[in-house]
Amino acid sequence: MAATAGAAAERVLERVDEARLVETACSLVGISSPTGSEQAMAEQMAAIFEEMGLQVAWQEVEDGRPNVIGTWDGRGGGQTLMLNGHMDTSYSGREPWLRGKVGFQPAPVVRDGRIYGLGISNMKGALACYVEAVRALRDCGLELRGDLMIAAVVGEIEKTQWGEEFRGPEFRGYAAGSRHLPTHGGAADMCILGEPTEQRIVLGHCGALWGRISTSGPFVHTAFSQGRLAENSILRMGEVTEAIVAWIPSWEERARYGGVDGVVNVGAIRGGFPWRVSRTPNRTDLFLDLRVPPTMPMAQARRDFKDLGRELAARFPDYGIETEVYVTAPGAEIDEHHPLVAAIDEAHGIVFGEPPARDTVRWFSDASALTRYGIQTVNYGTSSGLPGADGENLDIKGLVDVARVYAVAATRICEVAT
Repeated sequence: MAATAGAAAERVLERVDEARLVETACSLVGISSPTGSEQAMAEQMAAIFEEMGLQVAWQEVEDGRPNVIGTWDGRGGGQTLMLNGHMDTSYSGREPWLRGKVGFQPAPVVRDGRIYGLGISNMKGALACYVEAVRALRDCGLELRGDLMIAAVVGEIEKTQWGEEFRGPEFRGYAAGSRHLPTHGGAADMCILGEPTEQRIVLGHCGALWGRISTSGPFVHTAFSQGRLAENSILRMGEVTEAIVAWIPSWEERARYGGVDGVVNVGAIRGGFPWRVSRTPNRTDLFLDLRVPPTMPMAQARRDFKDLGRELAARFPDYGIETEVYVTAPGAEIDEHHPLVAAIDEAHGIVFGEPPARDTVRWFSDASALTRYGIQTVNYGTSSGLPGADGENLDIKGLVDVARVYAVAATRICEVAT
C-alpha cells in the first residue's frame, strides 16, 4: 500500500497544471462577490464542477446566496474529505479608500509571477487550488475509496447585522454558509480550509465576541446646553474609554492561548447626529472586538464583558452605562496528532522537502462551525503575508505547490483504490 501511495503522489505532482490553475484563479477573481452577493460566483463554481464531471449540489442559504458543492464519489470504504472555501470577499472594491489599488479590485492582474486581485488571498486562490488538485487526481486516472468534496460557501467574512441600520445579506457573515452546509448534506469526516496561513498548519484559532458599551446624556438644543458640557454623552465616553483601555491588559492575560496573548480592538464609535449638531447626543456607543481562545467557553467571555459593564456602571453611576453582546463566534482547534494533520505533514514534506511549521492565530475561520458538526478541520493554505499597498496578491508558485499538497493529502485521507 505504501508503494502504491508513493507512486500515486509522484503522478499527481506531475499533473498539477500551472497555466490551468492560473486561468481558474483569474476567472474567480474576475467575479465580484462581496458578502451578500455571491450568486454569480456560485454559478461559476457550479459550471466548473459540472465541467469536471463532479456531482453538483446547490444549497440555497438565502435568496441569491447559495453554497455549491462538487463531489467526486469514491469507490467506497474510505473517509470523506471536504475542501472548503468561502466565495465572499472582504470588500467590494468600490470603497473610496480602495480605489486604484489593483489587489483590491475584482479584476485579476498577473505580473512578476503573482496574481493580484480582490479575493485571491482570501480565499479564491484556495478554491482554485482545490479545483486543480481534483483535476490532477482525475487526470491521473486514480480512483479513491472515500468521497472528495469541494464546498464553495457564502458568508464567512467577519461581518454581522447590528441595530436597525445594518441589516440585510451584506451583513450576514461569520460562517453563515458553513453553518448551513453540514445540516443540508455537506457532511464529511474532516476538512481542509485553505485560508492564507503561509503554508503553516494552524492547530487553533480564536473566536470573537463583539460588544457595545454606551453612555447617555441629555438631548437638548445647543442654545440651552451651556454649563452642561460634562453631561455630554460623547465626552462621558471619553472617560469610559480610558477605563476600558486600562482593563484591556487583564483580558489579554486571561485570553492567552497557544503562546499568543489575547487582544481587544476598539472597532467603532457612534454618537450624535452629523446632520444636526445643534443637538447634544443622547447616546454614544463604543464597539469592542474581543478575541476569545477556543479553550474559553463563549458564555464565560460574555460574563467577563458584562462584568466590565457592571464595573463601569458602578464607577460612573450617572452616565447611563449600557452593554450589549451581538456576536459570539467561537474559535476552533484540532489535536496535533489527528490523521488530517499527519496527512498534510506528509504531503507538505513531499512537496517542500521539509515539515510545515505550526501556528496559532487570532483570526476567525469556518472551522468554528464545521468542528461543531463533527468535521475536524485544519487551516492550511498559501499566502504572502498581510496585503501591502497594492492589496491582495499571491505567488503563483505557492499556489501550484499548495494545490499539490491538497492532492497528495487527499490520496492519504480518501485512500487510493487498488
